[in-house]
This record gives sequence, C-alpha cells and structure tokens, in this order.
Amino acid sequence: MAKLLNEKTIKQLITMSEANKIIDKTFQGFGNETVVNPPKVTLDLGETGGYPYHEGFVNAMPAYIGDSDIAGLKWVSGTAGKRKEAGLPFISALIVLMDPAMGEFISVMEGTHISNLRTGAQTAVSLKYLGFKDGLSIGLYGAGEQARFQIEAIADLFDIKELRVWNHRASTAEKFAEDMAEYVKGDIIVCQPDEGEKAAQADILITVTNAQEPILLRKWVQPGTVVFPMGSFQEIDDDMILSMDKLVVDHPYQALNRGALKRLNSEGKVSEDDVFTTLGELAVGKSTMPDFSDELVMCIPIGTGAMDVAVAEAVYQKAISNQAGDEYAFVEYE
Repeated sequence: MAKLLNEKTIKQLITMSEANKIIDKTFQGFGNETVVNPPKVTLDLGETGGYPYHEGFVNAMPAYIGDSDIAGLKWVSGTAGKRKEAGLPFISALIVLMDPAMGEFISVMEGTHISNLRTGAQTAVSLKYLGFKDGLSIGLYGAGEQARFQIEAIADLFDIKELRVWNHRASTAEKFAEDMAEYVKGDIIVCQPDEGEKAAQADILITVTNAQEPILLRKWVQPGTVVFPMGSFQEIDDDMILSMDKLVVDHPYQALNRGALKRLNSEGKVSEDDVFTTLGELAVGKSTMPDFSDELVMCIPIGTGAMDVAVAEAVYQKAISNQAGDEYAFVEYE
C-alpha cells in the first residue's frame, strides 16, 4: 500500500527545525558519498519561448539516500501562462518514494511545501558550514513565499541582528517586514524599489526572485560578503560572477548548468575549475573555509532531489507513526 499525503497533512508532520537537521545530515551524505544524486532532467514546455507554448517547464529530480535506504523522485513544474491567469502559484510538485530493495513505490505526496522547506534550510545550513555565528546581517532581494522560508530557516539556527529587504513592489516588502518580525531579533529595514544598493549593505546577500536580469550589482558589494543567488535565472550581474574569489556549491554540474551560472558556463567563462569546494565536503571536514574577510564568496545550493527525498522520507515515517494520510494499492498482488 502506498501512503498518499496532501499539503495540509505534510505541514502538520514536519517543522522547519526538523528540515534544517535533515538537510544538514543530507549534505553530510553528499560528503561521505552515501547519497546518489543524478543531475535534474528538464522538460521544456515553452519556458524558453518555443514549442509547446505553455510557458513552463518540468524537472525530474531522482535521488537515493543511503542513511535511510530510500529512493525517490521529485517531479516539479513551473508554469506561467494559463496557470498564472487562473491565479495559481507558479510552482507545483509531487514526490514519489520507493523501497529500493523491493522496487515498490511506498508513497506519493505533495512536494511544494517540502521544496520550500528544504530550499530555506539549504541556505541556513550552508551559513553554518561557511563559519557564520549569531548576529547575522542579511540583505534579501525578494519578499515572496520562498523569501519567508529563507528567513524562517536561518532564524532557527542563528540570531539575525539586521535584515534589509528589497522587492520590486514596496507594499510586498512592507508586509513581509511585518510578518517576519517574530523571526528577526534586530532591525528590519525596508528598501524601496530604487534602493537596491541599500539592501546590499549586509554580510549575507540572498536573491530569491523570478528576475531574468540582474537586480544585484557587483559595484554595490563589499569584500567579506557572501552572495546566495537562489533564483532560477541570473539575478546578479556578470561582473559579480567573474570577480568572485571563491565559489561554493552543493552539486557542481547542476550549479553550473542552471540559474546564475548557466549562461557564463555555456560561454566557457565559468567552469568546474572555479569551484573552490562543495557543501558536502565542508559538512564532513574534507575541506575547510578559510578567512574570506577580504574576498567575495558566492554560495550556490542550487537544490537537489536528495534534499527533497530526505525530507519526504522523514514525513513518510511520521505519517506512519501518526496514522496520517490515506493509503492506496496501485497494484494488488494475489
């Protein structure tokens, strides 16, 4: 029997604090090579303007987690067009889990909430590996749902002394500041749409927008800053990328072929030779982060299926313990 879990049930079964712990352990799995994570496969459904003209994409993200002996796949779409007209969120996702020894599919669950949790947790845990302590100053570009998960995840591990938030719509940034007050122990500064430079006056800069052209410029950023370009496109300018002193990623191939680095990698201007270390190597002590107070560091936890599968497996186990969700027999053996 396969366990079926909807979004409402998943939200009752997993917390951000638990997600942070799971992501930490999964990064260690990458470092110990007990995680198997092929690069994601993308089905273009018109995202780039071509046929079929649905203004969207679907990613297939498989992974195996050795510590829990679980395999799974996240099938996640991003669709504008008719979905946007209907007032629905851009992202929708499902996660399928499998018992790899028996070859049986054991769960199908909604994947968007898990995606949001693990994306926020990736940044938070990465900050720990980079050597940050309490008293963080953060410049956040974007004030949507994922921005909220970023701050909630970071606040679970660190005290935030200052948060500067920028959004292309000021009213959204102001509402975000009100909502995030419970997570930020220090000041929250709302930067107006024409104050992008003001938001960059922080030690940690995170971009979580759908912008397809730079909103964060190199000339604004001081040495000692870590930049997290988390959006699906290139939210930072070429000068930022080409002048970085150290590049830290979760999955070198994926990081180079999606998001911020994709175009410059295709042009041969950025390559795997530019990767200083991976988060998995940092997590298990195979490498260490030196002092970077005079340098510009770029950290790209681009997002892997392993993170989704690891969180989903924890949700699945809780669902069994709490007798939550529904069950369905896709195949009935005699």
